[in-house]
Amino acid sequence: MKTTSDPIGYLQQAVEPTRQLLLNNGLYYRLRTLADLRRFMEHHVFAVWDFMSLLKALQRELTCVQVPWVPSANPATRRLINEIVLEEETDVDPQGQPTSHFELYVRAMDECGADTAPIRRLLAAVAAGRTTAQALDEAQAPDSVRQFVETTFSIIHSDRPHAVAAAFTFGREDLIPAMFRQLVGELRNRFPGQLDTFTYYLDRHIELDEEVHAPLAQQMVRELCGESPERWLEAQQVTIRCLEARMALWDGIKPVKVSSELV
Repeated sequence: MKTTSDPIGYLQQAVEPTRQLLLNNGLYYRLRTLADLRRFMEHHVFAVWDFMSLLKALQRELTCVQVPWVPSANPATRRLINEIVLEEETDVDPQGQPTSHFELYVRAMDECGADTAPIRRLLAAVAAGRTTAQALDEAQAPDSVRQFVETTFSIIHSDRPHAVAAAFTFGREDLIPAMFRQLVGELRNRFPGQLDTFTYYLDRHIELDEEVHAPLAQQMVRELCGESPERWLEAQQVTIRCLEARMALWDGIKPVKVSSELV
C-alpha cells in the first residue's frame, strides 16, 4: 500500500483492513426477502438514531448552543458542523418537505411493514428523561444493538471532540456511501418499485455524504487533531472501534428462516 504524509490519508490507510472486513461482510446479499429487510431495518434504525446524537454532540462542542450566545473559538469549524446539521436534521423528503434523515428512515420502515415500536419506545423513554441504557431496556433492544449504541455514547461522553469527530467522520460519513451503494443496488434488483422511500433515503445519503459531508467532516477532524500525534492516534483507534462495533451489529442481524416472500 502506498504511504502518505497526509494525516487523513495515513489514518485511512491504517483503518482500511478493518473497513474492508466490514464492507465484505456479505449482509446485504443475505437480504433475500422483505422479511429479511424488515429485520435489518429494525436493527439499523438504532444506528440512524445514535448517529444524530454524535452529530448533536459535535454541534454542542463546536458551536454555541447556550443562552446568552457567545461566538465559539473556530468560525470555520463552526460553519462545517452547522452545514452538516442543516442537511441531516432538516433535509427534504421525496415530496420536497422538510424532514430529518431519521424521520425519513422511520417512514420507510412503516411503508415496508417493519416494526417501529421498539425505536418509538426508545424515543419516548429518552423524551421522558430516561438514560440511554434505560431507554434501550424499554425498547427491548437486541444485544448487538445495545452494544453498538453503548459504544457510540461512550465516545460521546469521552469529552474528547476529536474522538467524536473521528467516530462521526470515519465510522459513519466516510463509510456510508460505500456501504449503502452495495445495499441500494441489491434492493433495486430484488424489489423494483416497492421501496421508494427507503431507496430515496439511501441515494440521498450516498449523494450528500460522498460529495459534501465526508469532505467537510474530514476537514473538521483535521482542525480538531491539529499537529498532535496523540490525537491522530486516538482518532485512528476510535475509528477501528466504530468499524468493529458496526461489524458486530451486522453479525447480530440474523436472516428470517421462514418466509413466503422469497424472490
